[in-house]
Amino acid sequence: MAENTKPHGTGSTTQAGIPAVSDRNSLTVGQDGPIVLHDHHLVETLAHFNRMNVPERRPHAKGSGAFGELEVTEDVSQWTKADFLQPGKKTPMLARFSTVAGELGSPDTWRDVRGFALKFYTEEGNFDLVGNNTPVFFVRDPMKFPHFIRSQKRLPENGLRDNTMQWDFWTQNPETAHQVSYLMGDRGIPKSYRHMNGYGSHTYLWVNAEGERFWVRYHFLSQQGVEGLTNEEAEHLAGTDAEAHRRDLFEAIKNGDYPKWDMHVQIMPYEEAKTYRLNPFDLTKVWPLGDYPRHKVGTFTLNRNPENFFAEIEQAAFSPANMVPGTGNSPDKMLLGRNFAYADAQRYRIGTNFQQLPVNRPINDVHTYNFEGNMWYEHTGARSVYAPNSFGDSWSDQVGPVDNGWEADGDLTRAAYTLRKDDDDFSQAHDLVRNVFDDAGRDRLVETVSGALHDVVEPVLSNAIEYWKNIDQEVGQRIEANVRK
Repeated sequence: MAENTKPHGTGSTTQAGIPAVSDRNSLTVGQDGPIVLHDHHLVETLAHFNRMNVPERRPHAKGSGAFGELEVTEDVSQWTKADFLQPGKKTPMLARFSTVAGELGSPDTWRDVRGFALKFYTEEGNFDLVGNNTPVFFVRDPMKFPHFIRSQKRLPENGLRDNTMQWDFWTQNPETAHQVSYLMGDRGIPKSYRHMNGYGSHTYLWVNAEGERFWVRYHFLSQQGVEGLTNEEAEHLAGTDAEAHRRDLFEAIKNGDYPKWDMHVQIMPYEEAKTYRLNPFDLTKVWPLGDYPRHKVGTFTLNRNPENFFAEIEQAAFSPANMVPGTGNSPDKMLLGRNFAYADAQRYRIGTNFQQLPVNRPINDVHTYNFEGNMWYEHTGARSVYAPNSFGDSWSDQVGPVDNGWEADGDLTRAAYTLRKDDDDFSQAHDLVRNVFDDAGRDRLVETVSGALHDVVEPVLSNAIEYWKNIDQEVGQRIEANVRK
């Protein structure tokens, strides 16, 4: 954002720039008389105060962020022509980290997935990568997403969060098993935003200069290491410093301890996706590293705190629809649903022209045929408002196949993904619990899940026990022993 160059110490003004006269005393009829309606400064002050809070994000309301730079240190040009991903490029960026279910005032240390949203201000436009600190998600169809979020929020009758409601949704949708296993494990409560990895989670598309296409998954590995909080540590912090993660990030950067993440990608050749043993576009699955190893791209560093939290973090708007040349989406249903939902949420939350705000404005020139709407302040003067036109105002007119698309054919239908040989809901969750977690980690998992089930009512409790037995028989039996005693 540009610096505020207005002088200080010369008094205040109204929002129209008119001298405000007084910020302490209202205009009254006599010293002790009634306030008059035409005290414009008072009316404007109160009216603006009433509107200070924009609607909070529905998920990801509580978060924090900082600015930095991505430096590309490796050569990935064989896979993408994206200018900002070419060797040696340095691109300014913004990162926002958040919890998912909590409201604005919720503690940073609730057990929850963390959002990991990145905005890169490239010379070809803004590129947004909106992911989480886990490589998978709870559901794989956007129709389920509002139901999922509501199940993690609050009951209608009393406004309280409810374990039964959460577990009812999870157990009714067994595709959640992989993500729930992450959530209930040691990575369910990061030590700080600096001590967690980030993932694009979805499958995306890269296109190189020759027009060859590749499927990719993004991984951002913390140079600070991955560390978590125990339930006891998190509960203590929630009561003593609900902003622990926000404070940690801000103070680390303020003190020059700049956090860094190494950017990696997994690359899948375009044609291999058609026959791979797992559905590579299923958001609830990982690509095994043995099949598709990571390739390093570069490192991003967060080195500048916001000057104003509301203007630069709360008003920051991210959308996975923001794809620059050389990048693209995939047939991932959740990703395609987010393409609409995220930008639309920002239009509701911040306003029609949210992309004109300094924190969201691209660094390159904008030449759009979208006009007016509320808060239209970077206006287009007298230029043509339609295309094509006869007056020299350029427009776009490419025809034919796009280089960042894919082929599709079939009847219009409502159905789940076609199952492949190794597609099921529990095997990757089992592998995580049995082969990634160690014995101590499984002990903590059993303790955490048992605690989360202590007030869950039937039939949801029995469903949850069966859910965990489907993930891992021994873990499920231990959980049942704990909650049934």
